[in-house]
Amino acid sequence: MSPRKVRLVADVVKGKTASEALAILSLLPKTATLPLLKLLRSAMANAKQNGGVAHPEVLRVSGLSVDGGATLKRSMPRARGTAYQILKRTSKIVLTLTDSVK
Repeated sequence: MSPRKVRLVADVVKGKTASEALAILSLLPKTATLPLLKLLRSAMANAKQNGGVAHPEVLRVSGLSVDGGATLKRSMPRARGTAYQILKRTSKIVLTLTDSVK
């Protein structure tokens, strides 16, 4: 998915708590919410399993950056034996969770 489309959703979630981010992502009508939702659930499970966080409710999305990944190059056949180039863009998403204990 194009980084431009994913950034629209990522900007909404950035800075929220993990439970708020899950609620927001489950209600947004964008296609980019599915990979971000899967990533957030995985990060919460990793924090619980490996990070020693007992309650995932104390986690906060402190950083969420979306950069361009590898671009797949395809071609579309056109008239008179020519071909147009199609660029299938991918995204590289980095999610950072921190404890929001106050």
